Amino acid sequence: MDMGRESRWEKDAATVEIVFAFVTAAVLAGVIFAAAWALVSVLDLSGSAGRGVLAGGALLGAVAGVWRLVRVLLRFGEQRRMGH
Repeated sequence: MDMGRESRWEKDAATVEIVFAFVTAAVLAGVIFAAAWALVSVLDLSGSAGRGVLAGGALLGAVAGVWRLVRVLLRFGEQRRMGH
């Protein structure tokens, strides 16, 4: 094995981790937006109040999704450098 190259297993592990990061980030963002949507529905908000809550939910969901994506990928990079 060439010391400077990644093995097939390492490439596959990186691919799985990237997909995991994207899927969990999307699910987290979706759950947060769904909670905002449910809040609008339950409280029967309309007009600018409803739009504001949905916009806030979308923004919060996007921020949480990006946070999750970065956190998972950084953790994977750390583990990889440590040899785990």
